[in-house]
Amino acid sequence: MEKKKELIGYERIDSFAPDKLEQLKYHYSEILNLIGEDAQREGLLETPLRVAKSIQFLTQGYDHNPEEILLSAKFKENYREMVIVKDIEIFSMCEHHMIPFIGKAHVAYIPNGYITGLSKIARVVEAYARRLQVQERLTTQIKDAIQNTLNPLGVAVVIEAKHLCMAMRGVQKQNSVTTTSDFTGAFKRVETRNEFINLISSNLS
Repeated sequence: MEKKKELIGYERIDSFAPDKLEQLKYHYSEILNLIGEDAQREGLLETPLRVAKSIQFLTQGYDHNPEEILLSAKFKENYREMVIVKDIEIFSMCEHHMIPFIGKAHVAYIPNGYITGLSKIARVVEAYARRLQVQERLTTQIKDAIQNTLNPLGVAVVIEAKHLCMAMRGVQKQNSVTTTSDFTGAFKRVETRNEFINLISSNLS
């Protein structure tokens, strides 16, 4: 584990697997040479190590179990109305090109005897987002984890994201946004789903 104190009162803690770090560093150095760069020039000397650390951070979700995250804060509660956590920031990596897609997730569930800590919903989103992903699968994985763990009356997940693989390469469309959704149980009903959509679309003050 590596610790870096960068600002007074702020400590950043990053975790890296040392054996993987060295292997990744070697391969990124080779990639630099293959694309026509000189991995030994001054500006690139530390780049393979930085990228090796970066990719481990960006894919740390493989080390986290989303269902265990939810179970760590599962409580009995007689509440049977909608619980929504919206505007959860997402930073993920497209598995097709390993280029980021960035956006927001909106997650809701209707409890059926059990609730979970609100921060755990965001942590579940993070655990799945920090993997090589496609947006469609990410949406379904979040839904399934909540449904399987809490057995609520229904789960709703909507994700809106910009894919840099569309903006930087390929069709190079700068302003396109992709929206995906998945629903279970009560959210299959039009009126419940519409209530959810209205709530995530509004700014409550």
